[in-house]
Amino acid sequence: MIIPVAAVLLAAVWAGWAQRAPRATGDPASLAEHRRFMAAMERTTAGAAGSGDQSAR
Repeated sequence: MIIPVAAVLLAAVWAGWAQRAPRATGDPASLAEHRRFMAAMERTTAGAAGSGDQSAR
């Protein structure tokens, strides 16, 4: 009888934790690094699409 009760309580705690609002990140260095990463990915994708090479298909 104790195992199902413990499982329900554990599931309730986990569900509450999983539904919490995400914390806002205020780390400017991390945001700047993400922007650099996205810019690099766009350059890589644009360069591959413009080359006309379709051997990767």
